[in-house]
Amino acid sequence: MATPGWQRYDIVEVKFKGGRKDYYRNVHQLDLTTGDFVVVEMQSGYHMGSVSLQGELVRLQVKKRGIKVSDDTKVIHRIATPKDLEKHEQAINRDLPTLYRAREIIRDLKLNMKLSDVEFQSDNTKATFYYSSEERVDFRELIKLLAAEFKARIEMRQISLRQEAGRLGGIGSCGRELCCSTWLTDFKNIATSAARYQNLSLNPAKLSGQCGRLKCCLNYELDTYVDALRDIPTIDKPLETQKGRAYLQKTDIFRKIMWFGYGTESTWYPLPINRVLEIVELNKQGVIPESFDVLTPVADKEPVTAAALNSDLDRLDKKYATKSKKKKKKTKAKTGTTNGAPAPLNGKAQ
Repeated sequence: MATPGWQRYDIVEVKFKGGRKDYYRNVHQLDLTTGDFVVVEMQSGYHMGSVSLQGELVRLQVKKRGIKVSDDTKVIHRIATPKDLEKHEQAINRDLPTLYRAREIIRDLKLNMKLSDVEFQSDNTKATFYYSSEERVDFRELIKLLAAEFKARIEMRQISLRQEAGRLGGIGSCGRELCCSTWLTDFKNIATSAARYQNLSLNPAKLSGQCGRLKCCLNYELDTYVDALRDIPTIDKPLETQKGRAYLQKTDIFRKIMWFGYGTESTWYPLPINRVLEIVELNKQGVIPESFDVLTPVADKEPVTAAALNSDLDRLDKKYATKSKKKKKKTKAKTGTTNGAPAPLNGKAQ
């Protein structure tokens, strides 16, 4: 069931070019649908955008961002008419030629700045130039030239590289549209430690996004990895075994398996965490186990005496001695000797 009109939240989220969003009051109680183009109030003149969110969801967004709603909040004038849409289309068509011409002017003035986008207001009275720069830029002369060239009020707005990528848009390495150009609005700081926690290769070509900075998605699963790493022991030095020193090669965080390899071998051996803790504890006590599977050191095993070694030889001697006696008896039986006298042939005595 739809919420009654008198109970509806009268703040509407309106989206503009480049993913920019702002909030306006629906004082005229217009029947709006997501996607409708509306004419909204600006500081000078009016602009046009599309409704992206309304209702109780807008209340949550306003609360989350700490936006104060008052009588001074700008309002929605009306739903866009075909004439408004035609004029808005003409303003959009001016953006690209203006961008190229402005870049030529910046090149002539030798300013150290990168102009990434231009947005004309729907009434063609104002143009906003978005640029990025690593240093402070004196663009007073530039504003004069741009105002004389395009016959509009000029506003220069500096944006970060992440915001620039969000305005330009694109497809990420995941195959989907960039998060910064669709839904991501708060850009948090991303450190290389986020990649280390997740056992990712520290390859800038793979970890960097289209903005040239570390990908925002590195923070999405970071908390899950940090919680899982609490059970993983920290290995500061290699494990000591009779075979040699075993170095940690990689860790399977969620399966809780650690892979070790000897310096002279290319084979890696998987060990569960409890086995690693046992070997670390033995090494702290100065005990060196025989291997990963046999934790009893060679020195602690029962010594092998000479009697134990000779027991096998004695057993073999008895075995072969018994066989030789049986062989002699068989030989005597074949020769037919009985009490020293030869046996008769064909049953007859000689």
